[in-house]
Amino acid sequence: MSYVEVPGAQVPIRMWADPASVEDVAMQQLRNVSTLPWIKGLAVMPDVHFGKGATVGSVIAMHGAVCPAAVGVDIGCGMSAVKTSLTANDLPGDLSRLRSKIEQAIPVGRGMHEDTVDPGRLHGFPTSGWDDFWSRFDGIAEAVKFRQERATKQMGTLGSGNHFIEFCLDEAGSVWLMLHSGSRNIGKELADFHIGQAQKLPHNQGLVDRDLAVFVADTPQMAAYRNDLFWAQEYAKYNRSIMMGLFQDVVRKEFKKARVTFEPVISCHHNYVAEERYDGMDLLVTRKGAIRAGSGEFGIIPGSMGTGSYIVKGLGNAKSFNSASHGAGRRMSRNAAKRKFSTQDLEDQTRGVECRKDSGVVDEIPAAYKPIEQVIDQQRDLVEVVAKLKQVVCVKG
Repeated sequence: MSYVEVPGAQVPIRMWADPASVEDVAMQQLRNVSTLPWIKGLAVMPDVHFGKGATVGSVIAMHGAVCPAAVGVDIGCGMSAVKTSLTANDLPGDLSRLRSKIEQAIPVGRGMHEDTVDPGRLHGFPTSGWDDFWSRFDGIAEAVKFRQERATKQMGTLGSGNHFIEFCLDEAGSVWLMLHSGSRNIGKELADFHIGQAQKLPHNQGLVDRDLAVFVADTPQMAAYRNDLFWAQEYAKYNRSIMMGLFQDVVRKEFKKARVTFEPVISCHHNYVAEERYDGMDLLVTRKGAIRAGSGEFGIIPGSMGTGSYIVKGLGNAKSFNSASHGAGRRMSRNAAKRKFSTQDLEDQTRGVECRKDSGVVDEIPAAYKPIEQVIDQQRDLVEVVAKLKQVVCVKG
């Protein structure tokens, strides 16, 4: 499908979803965002759903302003994937050992490494810029500097919620490694701090939603936020890179006889801000639950823990601000999923996948998400499919 424009908005809201299928509260959030004086346009992805301040699955283009709550608290959250030389024929019948080895190598939930990971020991890890990145920690908000030790030990860890590590097969039988994570606790601490700062500013009083508080250009508050925001986005990217390095090390050891090789890693943020130019104007583009899909750019659009995911290539559609969806998108809240589904339902819906099947992950059950095939079909003018993946191992936080 192509987009439809949402009526009653103060700037164009282009939606790659059926408006009738979007929750009323999410539609109201979109209209609320459109009232901000700095807004130049919104693009709404097929996986859109209600979020804090701004809808998940929305792309917000503003001139001279940025809304920290619209970025979200997991700054730089995103995906990484890599194709390997392994095939389905290389896999053992029982994949439980592989899942166990991944969980031993990469802490999940609130866990962290006992010692900071040395990236120099990871095969092929791009260490250029690593020391400079950490030296910039001294320049972030004083309110979170006490978290430095935690931040260093959480570098290369998964987190919880919908974050995951997967061992997948494409339709040709090739093995892919894939993971989803962000800036861990340090990103959340920075986001919470700056959201609070924005809400105190005089120009944000009287907004229709206090979570839409913004920083504006050429102010010390904006400069401080941009510094911390871009640092946290870089943290998230490094975090995924280290996890992928650890994941590859596990695979090399477990499949030593196969002498596994890896293609270049595909990586994309889906909760972040970028400086981009449209119609001759420099804009700050916030993608909250959306990936960049510029012409020829690779991206990753995952489904749920029992359905599968897609590797895509962007078509460079400027109407969407060169964006596409970040996943299937939830169709019910975590609490609603826990009320509706049992561990037996989870077992049924993840049959054939080596993963947790206990009450702690019922809120991530596939039926809590929109059908990924439908989401892909609704954005055929935004991306083209390169590969369809199906997980055989899924590690959840």
